Amino acid sequence: MMKKTLSLLFASSLALSAAETVASLYDGQLKMAESEIVSLAEAVPESAYNFAPKQGAFQTVRTFGAQLKHVAAVAYLCAATASKEKVPVDLGKDENGPDSIKTKAQIVQYLKDSFAYAHKSMAKLTAENQLEAVPAPFPGAPPMMRGELSSLIVSHTFDHYGQIVVYARMNNVVPPASVPPPPAPPAGKKK
Repeated sequence: MMKKTLSLLFASSLALSAAETVASLYDGQLKMAESEIVSLAEAVPESAYNFAPKQGAFQTVRTFGAQLKHVAAVAYLCAATASKEKVPVDLGKDENGPDSIKTKAQIVQYLKDSFAYAHKSMAKLTAENQLEAVPAPFPGAPPMMRGELSSLIVSHTFDHYGQIVVYARMNNVVPPASVPPPPAPPAGKKK
């Protein structure tokens, strides 16, 4: 009886471990993207949220704040689809976030809330369901796998992060992720 119980416990811990590994794989990537874009969103002053470059090939790009709203809207859309749920918020027109969200505080909160929702979605991924096809959330696109949608949240976030880093630097803001750590105190000295 003891051997059978131990075998069952071992087998169930392996299955649980595999599920946690898959979920943590996706979620770890999301945490990294979230950390970089949220810290940048918080570092940029509200006065620059309506900034968009105008020279060169920038005539039709989103403003800094609109980029963040778009990232959040797509995160909500992909996470809801991967979880087989209805999108819990207003995505606005063309995944640009709702028009009612305008201030820095509102935009940053919408962004943070989208990541919280995406974390919940990624926690549901397992080795078995990550390859399950679901209807794509984008018109005319073929079905997508749940894991693929979760990865898309991360890659899409980093795509727009790269764009808004340029906006931030044009407004004399160094992205927090690019700030070098303070030098270590000399050996033997306390802070």
